[in-house]
Amino acid sequence: MIDPSDPYEIQIAKQAKIIEALINRAERGHEVGGTAYSLFQSAIALQTEVWEKTKDLEKALDTLGRASSELEIAYQAQERIQRNLADAMVAMEGGFALFSEDRLQVCNSQFRHLLPDVEELIKPGLAFDDYLAAVNSSRYLSREEGEGANARSGVTATAQGPAGQRFSSFVMALRNDRWFQISYRQTSSDNMAVLQTEITDLVRENRREKNRLIDQQAHLLQAAFDHMSLGVCTFSSSGELLVRNERFGELLGIPLPLLKKGTRFQRIIEHIERHEIIDRRSQGPEVAGWFKALRRGETVQRRFRRRDGMSLDMRLHSLPDDGFIVSIMDVTAETEAAALLERRVQERTAELTEANRLLQVHANEQTKIEGALRLAKEAAEAAHVSKTRFLAAASHDLLQPINAAKLYLSTLTETVEQSEAKEVVSRLNRSFNSIETLLQALLDISRLDSSGAEFNITSFSLGSMLQGLAEDLAPLAAEKGITLTIVPSGRWVTSDQRYLMRCVQNLVVNAIQYTERGRVLVGCRVAGNRLSIEVWDTGIGISEKDKARVFKEFTRGGGGKGTGMGLGLSIVERACRHLDHPVRLESRLGHGSMFSIEVPLAAPGYVGSGESAMVEAMPEGSLDLIVMIVENDADELHAMTRKLENWGASVLAAGSTAEAVALMQEIGTPPDILLADYQLDDEDTGIDTIRTLRTLAGEQIPAVIISANRQRELFQLGQEMSFSVLNKPVQLVRLRALIDWQTRGRAA
Repeated sequence: MIDPSDPYEIQIAKQAKIIEALINRAERGHEVGGTAYSLFQSAIALQTEVWEKTKDLEKALDTLGRASSELEIAYQAQERIQRNLADAMVAMEGGFALFSEDRLQVCNSQFRHLLPDVEELIKPGLAFDDYLAAVNSSRYLSREEGEGANARSGVTATAQGPAGQRFSSFVMALRNDRWFQISYRQTSSDNMAVLQTEITDLVRENRREKNRLIDQQAHLLQAAFDHMSLGVCTFSSSGELLVRNERFGELLGIPLPLLKKGTRFQRIIEHIERHEIIDRRSQGPEVAGWFKALRRGETVQRRFRRRDGMSLDMRLHSLPDDGFIVSIMDVTAETEAAALLERRVQERTAELTEANRLLQVHANEQTKIEGALRLAKEAAEAAHVSKTRFLAAASHDLLQPINAAKLYLSTLTETVEQSEAKEVVSRLNRSFNSIETLLQALLDISRLDSSGAEFNITSFSLGSMLQGLAEDLAPLAAEKGITLTIVPSGRWVTSDQRYLMRCVQNLVVNAIQYTERGRVLVGCRVAGNRLSIEVWDTGIGISEKDKARVFKEFTRGGGGKGTGMGLGLSIVERACRHLDHPVRLESRLGHGSMFSIEVPLAAPGYVGSGESAMVEAMPEGSLDLIVMIVENDADELHAMTRKLENWGASVLAAGSTAEAVALMQEIGTPPDILLADYQLDDEDTGIDTIRTLRTLAGEQIPAVIISANRQRELFQLGQEMSFSVLNKPVQLVRLRALIDWQTRGRAA
């Protein structure tokens, strides 16, 4: 009933329950029997059982006493083990620490004092990961590159052992060239034991062994180096000798004192030249050219002949550290073989001469090829003509909406009264002016890049051109607070007036953009039979390396601080190159620049074909005229009509020549002036409109052609038919002045 393996307390409790059950049984037996003999018999049995249980209880108490003694002995043994562990930790040469449940339980003084700036953190309860982080961030770790650098990068990762236990080991370098190995391992009871072992002597010994092995390998390499049939020598980036073999000196005949370490390459070359080691008939050394080629990463190869007839092949290769290596090879046998080969080549040349005669048979075939090339050239020229036509059509289509928008904006400027609305309209005007300028620049570049670019070369006076520049660009200069001075000149020159005007305008605008303070001066200087138009500024200047680059498209000086797209100087360069006008640039960084264009002088008084002269000031007063407008674009027709009506004119708006004829027949009188777009629908043109209306009216109606077409033939046709030409987008000042000038005689 009682299990001897149960604890003593449980055994005693069971025995007490048994005794209590026996006593209760005896009492129940007395009640049942009722006789003295029964009671006596029960008492005897009960006493026997009590004696037996008492003996068992005494045995259990004796066993419990012995267990208590054994437990006391175990406690004493544990205390001895702890004292021995503490003594062992003190006696250890390295640091030791024990972490339980990732918290520090105990460590020795070496472990605590290894890193002074971490010492305060090493207390019982310190987390293991916090300990690793503190060690990796200690300022006592060596930060120099070299051995153990991988340990100093913060090795905190652990590996997994066979039973899932963590372990790791890494090397830690301290200042003053001290080295420690940190290793930690998770025990079977889930504790973490950490050891710090100094390995300074071992690291230093390994270092000495490594240097010894390197020296040994160097000797082996030098031995192999010296037994090469190839002469080899290495030089530093400054040209000083570093390593060479004996064969190098033998092949060049250089004495040993001159081949010591540190001798300059130039000195070795000078020795070879001074002692005439190389045959004068062979090519002499060009040291400067060699160094330039080496800097470009090229390999230099030269072949020389010694005075004794030996042929040498020398090669120079650049090294990664900017030094170079020189190799010398005896190629006498190869040279002789090459001479033999040359003789054989001469023999073959005679054979090839005969073969060349046979090539004449193919002359007819070559003629056919030339014919095919001629056809290809004609196809290319036809494609160029098509491109020119497309460019003209694109110019018209692109400038048409801009012209309409500018007309609407001009009308808005005159009608709006609110200050905010005026500011918005003003900003829109500036935006469309910028679009127009950029589009004109792109179209100009496209025309100038075309091989068939057309120019209208005439002789004209510079007076009106310079005056127009002054009036157009004065507001731009005033906005930046810069003084713009344009010296008047009445000289006559020969050029394309429109392109020359555009080039000078681009130079002046460029000068204003890159001048923060000071002035911009424009003047002319006579040099023989040519005139130099010069633009001076006090701006930021242009560096030497940027002087050629500024004439490329989309290039801006001053680190890209300009406001334009970088096309102005590109147009100047292209136009002046086609016109044979030299462009000159002088500049000092931080002081300013000077651009000049040289044009040929012309005799005064000769007026060539060109645009009609116009007054630049806007005439005042109402435009009391009947004006007919012929324009196929509905928006532009409406915008031009509104503008002329605001000027006081009576406007007849038509979209074609047929509509214009119908309107004139309807009112029964010709208009005072005709404004017609050049390119209308269905091959209809403004020229056809002018001819038809003049024939129908029987008189010379004043007319103005408004077009994006800038070809010379249109201007020549204008002179022949007595009409003026205005380019799109239209400048309203010029349009109003031209209308007044054309109708002045008619009104009188």
